[in-house]
Amino acid sequence: MRFDIITLFPEMFCAITKEGVIARGIKKSLLSVNTWQLRDFSDNKHRNIDDAPYGGGAGMVMQVKPIRDCIRKIKQENPNTTVVYLSPQGEKLDNKLVVELSKLETLTLLCGRYEGVDERIIDSDVDKEISIGDYVISGGELAAMVLIDTVSRQISGVLGNQDSLNDSFADGLLDYPHYTRPETIDGQSVPEVLLSGHQAKIDAWRTEQAEQSTHKKRPDLLKR
Repeated sequence: MRFDIITLFPEMFCAITKEGVIARGIKKSLLSVNTWQLRDFSDNKHRNIDDAPYGGGAGMVMQVKPIRDCIRKIKQENPNTTVVYLSPQGEKLDNKLVVELSKLETLTLLCGRYEGVDERIIDSDVDKEISIGDYVISGGELAAMVLIDTVSRQISGVLGNQDSLNDSFADGLLDYPHYTRPETIDGQSVPEVLLSGHQAKIDAWRTEQAEQSTHKKRPDLLKR
């Protein structure tokens, strides 16, 4: 899967492309993550891409032309890309949406800054607005990293010999508890069923624990 990221801070994405799951996916040629410095599309010597808002008010607004020119450049290479604007006003990212996005071949992620982008970009150039939660962060870069990570986990082979089918939310429930060695530490022991070697009983226990955990921590998921 190909990700193209429109950003003022491309160096931030080294946090996910140099280490961990995304880096391994890139090394396997299962993923590609390309950053586009928005200032390269500025038409002034100061490389400004923002201006004061019409109607007054605090903050600055990202201009239409550099964003539009960058999107057009990306589409020259990648005409079928889906353009996503990371915004607190967008559709909330959840597992269902993640699975839908993972079926696409390519995503272009627009990372907003300041007070956001000129509305004409959203009206004419953006296919979907997505939010990672009901709060505001300083820019879309962190949200883009979250989206890239969670979508990439759905791509076959990215997780190696693991898969995402047992992740929390994959079947509408939270994950079951996990344990590892030692068997006992500070008086706390691993549940006996996990030591039994009886896979059917282990699976039943895990399902029961997932249901109990969901009921306790996220009952809203059960109502869905």
